[in-house]
Amino acid sequence: MDLRVERLEGPDAGIVLLGLNRPSAKNALGRQLLAEFRQVLSVLRPDPAVRVVVVHSLVPGIFCAGADLKEREAMSPVEAGAFVQSIRAAFTELEELPMPTLAAMEGGAFGGGLELALAADLRVAGSEAKLGLVETALAIIPGAGGTQRLPRLIGLSRAKELIFTARRIGAGEAARLGLVDRLAPVGEALPQALMLAREILPNGPVALRLAKQAVNGGAELDLASGLAFEQACYAQVLATRDRLEGLAAFREKRKPLYRGE
Repeated sequence: MDLRVERLEGPDAGIVLLGLNRPSAKNALGRQLLAEFRQVLSVLRPDPAVRVVVVHSLVPGIFCAGADLKEREAMSPVEAGAFVQSIRAAFTELEELPMPTLAAMEGGAFGGGLELALAADLRVAGSEAKLGLVETALAIIPGAGGTQRLPRLIGLSRAKELIFTARRIGAGEAARLGLVDRLAPVGEALPQALMLAREILPNGPVALRLAKQAVNGGAELDLASGLAFEQACYAQVLATRDRLEGLAAFREKRKPLYRGE
C-alpha cells in the first residue's frame, strides 16, 4: 500500500491521517498511489465522523517529489494527458472535501507534490522543507492546479516568478509569501499540524463545513454575491442541535459537546 490511513481515537477522534508511503519513489504520484488516494477520499467525503484530515509523509526527508516521471516516460502523449487529468481531479477532490484539510510537509514538495499541498486548506512546513513548482524546467507546466491555486494564494506576480523560474524556495520564504501557514521546527511539521487540528476539532462540525463552503464558494464572487452566499450558509446552521448546544454551554459556563447534528 502506498497510502496509510489512520483514524485517531480517544480525544483525537475525528482526526484522520493520510500518510504517503512510497519510499522507493520519494512518494512520487504513480498510478497505484493515485488510485488509493482517490479511493480513500471517496470514503472520507460522506463520513460525518471525519472532522479534520491531515496529509503527511511517512518517508523521511520528502513530502512528495511530484508526478512519477519514470511511469510517465512510458506513456503516449494521450496517456500522459489522461494521467495528469486524473491527478488534477484527485487534488480537486481533496480541495472539495467538506471538512478542514491540512498538509504537513517535511523535506521536498515539488511539482505535483506542492500542488497536492496547495489543494489543502492549510499548510504546515518543517523549517528545512523545500518547495517549488519546477515543471517549466522540464518543458511542461504545472498541470494539477498549480497555475490556478498558487496565484490565488500568494498573488499573480509572485506566482508567475516561482513558476517561470522553477525556483525551489525554503520554508521560511514560503511562510513569508503566505504559501505556508505555520512554520515548524525541523521534524515537527506533523506534530504542529496535529496541534492545529486539535484547535479545530472541538468546534461545531456542521459549522466548520459550512464555514469552509462559505469561504471557498464566496472567494470568486463579488462582495454582494458573497454576502448573500454567506447568508445562505448561515441559515443552514440555525436549525442544528449543535447551535442550541453551543448556546446552552455558554449559558452554563461549560465546554460544548457537539455531535454534528
